[in-house]
Order: sequence, then C-alpha cells, then structure tokens
Amino acid sequence: MLSKSGPARRVESAVNLNELQAFLAVAETGSFSRAAERLHVTQPAVSKRIRALEDELGCRLFDRVGRRIYLTDGGRVLQPRAESMLRTVLDTQRELKDLDRTVAGELSLATSHHVGLHRLAPALRTFTRRYPDVQLDIRFEDSEDAYELVRRAETEIAVVTLNPKGDPDLCATVLWDDPLDFVVADDHELAGRGPLTLPELAAARPVLPGLGTYTGRIVVEAFAAAGIDVRPNLATNYLETIAMLVGIGLGWSVLPRSMIAPPLVALEVKGPALERKLGYITNPERTLSNAARAFRDVLLTPPD
Repeated sequence: MLSKSGPARRVESAVNLNELQAFLAVAETGSFSRAAERLHVTQPAVSKRIRALEDELGCRLFDRVGRRIYLTDGGRVLQPRAESMLRTVLDTQRELKDLDRTVAGELSLATSHHVGLHRLAPALRTFTRRYPDVQLDIRFEDSEDAYELVRRAETEIAVVTLNPKGDPDLCATVLWDDPLDFVVADDHELAGRGPLTLPELAAARPVLPGLGTYTGRIVVEAFAAAGIDVRPNLATNYLETIAMLVGIGLGWSVLPRSMIAPPLVALEVKGPALERKLGYITNPERTLSNAARAFRDVLLTPPD
C-alpha cells in the first residue's frame, strides 16, 4: 500500500487522465519538451498538469537539476501505479467502445524498418481496404525497442524480428522464417571462394548488425558456439545500410536471403545455417481493440 503521508494521499480521488499521461511522459522521456511532443501539447501545458498533480498529491514528483529531470522518491513510488491506473482506464474505454464490435478508431502498431519495408505492405494493404474507418498509428522502431513499447502498453501490436530467447511477459507468434546468409560484394576477395570456415571469416573483419540487436546476437552467438570471438569492423542496426556498405566492398556480413541482389553475392560457409523468426507480439495484460484483433487476423491469413 502507498503511505498516506506521501503521494498516495487522495490518489484515487485525484486521478486525472491528462495529468497521469503528462507525468508518465516526463518520467519516460526525462524532458518536459519531449513529453509535450509525445502528447501533442505545449510545454507549458505539461508543466501545468505536473504542478496540478503535485498539488493534488501533496508531493513533489520531479527534481529539476540544471537541464536534467529526476524522479523524486514520491515520483518513483507513483510511476508503476500511474502506469497501472492509466492502463486500466484505457482498457476500460477500449472495451466499452468495442462492445458493438465495430472495427474503427485508431490502431497503434510498431514495426521494425526491415519488416515494415519488406514484409508488411501486403497485410497493410489488405487491412486498409477491409477497414477504411481505422486510423493507423505506425511507429518504426528497432525490434528490441518495439518489444519495450508493447511491454509498456504504448502500442497494441508489433511486427518485428522475434527475440530468439523468447520473452515470458509477451505473446509472440511466428509469421515468417527468415534465412540468413553470409554475403560480400561480387568483387570482394572472398567472393567465389569456398567453402569458407568461420575462423577465416572472423579474420576478415565484417560489417555486422548492431550487437544489441537480435540479428546481431544470432551471428555473434553462432561464432561463440564455435569458440570464436568475432569483432566487427563496422556495426549498424539498419540492414539496408549494411547491404550498401557491403556492396561497396567494406567487408562481409550476414543478411536476410531475401535482400541478396547485385552487387551482393552469397558465400558458401562451413557452419550452422543461420535463421531468424519474424512475427508479431502482443501484451497479454492489455485488451486488444477490435482494430488490433482484425489486424492480427489479417496477418494470419493470405493477403487479398
């Protein structure tokens, strides 16, 4: 239970949706200006909502030190409870709106750049034709960041590269198998040689997906399983950028087979076949809107 002497004082009677949204936006972004951008309001409006919430709770929620914003002890106590309250309110609103089963309103969707560019267009085309009254709010994020958006219930569904180790808090459904190949430019010294070994590849510095990405981890762990520490010459999260860098001869890499086109060529390599899974994730603690359920159904059926 929250202490009655702290931010718990009159929490239930003081709940204001706009104030809670402003508090959480500042807490998550660490900035009043970025919170204002997220909420599509002015910075003074955000400041006013925070002051009102602090007055209602009788507790300071943020310390402002120079240009940086820090949660106070009271703010840290309030944050998870504010998230829970806001989620409950939004889910209740959604369930009430969905009682008539109409597929309309807004659908919040996240997708990675690669999946959005190379996989999602047919499903989006089918969905928008079937449900023209739905307004799409699409966020392009790294797959790892999209997981966090779904975890925090900031988006209803994300279509991304799935975490190869799984995630106990989220539901994941595989939509596509995505084989990965070792690639170089067609005029690279490794082109046409083979079969190559993993040690030979490790000796030729690669251009790899960022090591914080699921794809990058798949590659590094394949080398680590063979006792090899592979160190990239360059690393980036964007596969299209990697394809360009490899194409101009800056090294070898690992890319989805679907991306291999001139000047890129696949290498023959002795080692395990690499693959990642693409699919969608949802948060089991969040009630999906009719629009999100309809989009999920479109993903699971062949495109029109």
